[in-house]
Amino acid sequence: MEKSPDIVAVMVSVSVDGPYSYRVPYGMEVQRGSIVAVPLVGRLTLGVVWGLPKDNYAHNRLKDIAQVFDTPPLSEELLRTVDWVSKYTLAAPGLVLRSVLRSTEALAPERPITAFRLTGVEPDKRTKSRDKVLDLLLDGQAWAKSAIIGEAGVSASVVEGLEKAGALARVEMAPPPIALPPDPDAAPPTLNEEQAAAMAQIREIDVNGFGVALLDGVTGGGKTEVFFEAVADTLRAGRQALVLLPEIALTSTFVERFSKRFGTKPAEWHSDMTPAQRARTWRSVLNGDVRVVLGARSALFLPFRELGLVVLDEEHDGAFKQYDGVNYHARDMAVVRARFAEARVILSSATPSVESRNNANQGRYKHVLLTSRFAEAGMPDIAPIDMREEPPEKGQWIAPKLAREVFATLDRGEQALLFLNRRGYAPLTLCKACGHQYQCPDCSAWLVEHRFRGVLMCHHCGHEQRVPKACTECGAVDSLTPIGPGIERVAEEAAERFPGARMVILSSDMGSNQQLKERFAEIERGEYDLVVGTQLVAKGHHFEKLTLVGVLDADLGLDRGDPRAAERTFQILTQVTGRAGRANRAGKAFLQTYHPDHPVMKAMVKGDREAFYKHELLAREAGGLPPFGRLAALIVSANEHDPAFAYAKQLLSVAPLAEGLKLFGPADAPISMIRGRHRVRLLAQSGKDFDLSGYVRFWLEQAPKTTGNLRVQVDIDPQSFL
Repeated sequence: MEKSPDIVAVMVSVSVDGPYSYRVPYGMEVQRGSIVAVPLVGRLTLGVVWGLPKDNYAHNRLKDIAQVFDTPPLSEELLRTVDWVSKYTLAAPGLVLRSVLRSTEALAPERPITAFRLTGVEPDKRTKSRDKVLDLLLDGQAWAKSAIIGEAGVSASVVEGLEKAGALARVEMAPPPIALPPDPDAAPPTLNEEQAAAMAQIREIDVNGFGVALLDGVTGGGKTEVFFEAVADTLRAGRQALVLLPEIALTSTFVERFSKRFGTKPAEWHSDMTPAQRARTWRSVLNGDVRVVLGARSALFLPFRELGLVVLDEEHDGAFKQYDGVNYHARDMAVVRARFAEARVILSSATPSVESRNNANQGRYKHVLLTSRFAEAGMPDIAPIDMREEPPEKGQWIAPKLAREVFATLDRGEQALLFLNRRGYAPLTLCKACGHQYQCPDCSAWLVEHRFRGVLMCHHCGHEQRVPKACTECGAVDSLTPIGPGIERVAEEAAERFPGARMVILSSDMGSNQQLKERFAEIERGEYDLVVGTQLVAKGHHFEKLTLVGVLDADLGLDRGDPRAAERTFQILTQVTGRAGRANRAGKAFLQTYHPDHPVMKAMVKGDREAFYKHELLAREAGGLPPFGRLAALIVSANEHDPAFAYAKQLLSVAPLAEGLKLFGPADAPISMIRGRHRVRLLAQSGKDFDLSGYVRFWLEQAPKTTGNLRVQVDIDPQSFL
């Protein structure tokens, strides 16, 4: 749209299927991508000008755009991304747009902050505290009150007293930037030969063009240093970069490494930020002031105008899948957005997803390999402990062989890690007197005991209740017993068996993100001898003194009937065993398993990941599963089971026939109730080149309308089968 027309189509940021037409008031200038506020159902709603309307409406029947915000329009590539995501995932485009637009606060100009500077007037009274402030402001600059208090170590009353005495004057100034521009040449690293070769491969993709590189490197192989150089190239080219991490807990370590390389911190985007911080970051990205963002998956929808690089670190991680609202996978959507933006993508992992590995095998992605550890560190020796032949004693979970290795490691003054990917104390609590098993009242799942907090908790809906002193079913006292181990129970055993060890427990539900960051820093400094942790410790951490990893249940996850179970198990085992021996010390890892002959275990012990990928790709191809086929899950849910199941049967009955398409179900989902809603699952399977999104859309158009509390949720390319 060159000249602002009289009527435009506006996509509003609510769950609607398309844009609405609005009049452009006289004197208002808008264009495609302009952010506006429009009246909708009696209130103002944020929206974006989508273009010219497709339908002709009587001019006097339309409402006016209420406001156009004084911000740059959203980029064309972002608008195209919203459209693509909507069509692919079957989410309403307005709902996808909501992932882009933040709030009116983010669109308003930044408010100036109040600062203080010296006036030259001598205060009538001098104190040590006042002298600290006066000395600090001798640089002639205006300082914010909070900065003065923090730097001088004084109270607010000292600053206010100096102002009353006339020694300080208030001034208004622009707030400091949310992040300073990184310097691509601040501290260039010395890459080893393999890293330099990897970087040369990545540079074969034009810095101003589209291309995807799979940075496939062993744990500790120096992948971060390589993609940092790609970030530097992007900055030199005058473009913006986005680095996505799967866990907020990884952010602090990454920020520190980034700051050493580029001389300043990147902007951040994750749930730990305050609304004000998020608003400032969003606005600074749109204005182009922020050049690099480090964020969680939702950062993919930030309003970059010059996006030149997207990096997904630990690209295989399940945390990149979004399940609420719009069901998308950040890895796939990153590639889509980069294609529209003519930007590069780097997918970095020591255990690439089977889909990404297949794309590299087929030549769709550039396959960049790092096969050896940085600084001559060796890969850990991995050995199985056959639990059929060498089981722990009754009531214990650490096998004797592993216990001996832990003792030897601690005697050498080195660190050991005991890993169990299960939170809490025990996954099930039952009454020995009557057999009652404690289950969530709102989900078909057992309540997990968290002994440190004294609660039984559902890990699906968050329901909590105090651990009762007597059985709530039969009234028996002291009859409740834990079944199976959780991380807290392992820690209890470890404290008894290794009493002299300084121990720390790491799990996502044991402390705030800030507290977890502090624990990681303490481990790195060698303040703990024994770490007991869940998958939180498996990725992105470098502990120089850690030389032993013991996996207490290597089989966990293999028996869930999930087509991705073997892949996930291989990835988590590779990541966690890779924590051992990352500096100049030899590392060992032991896998407690009842299935030492399973392909995953054999590949782990032999260090033959190629054998695993070959086996897994052949199995997927034989079953027509991704990446050789496509899947779509439809979850029908309701407050009662029978209406949900009946509607799912109706849905199946109207499914159009299509060659090469298979439909499965309806069947109760493995977790058949969550948050009080009963869940029934249908699964569609098709060939790789079949338009499954289009089929499901057409299918739902033929379906009877949902009534009451019935809901249908669509998940194209599901990652979980719960």
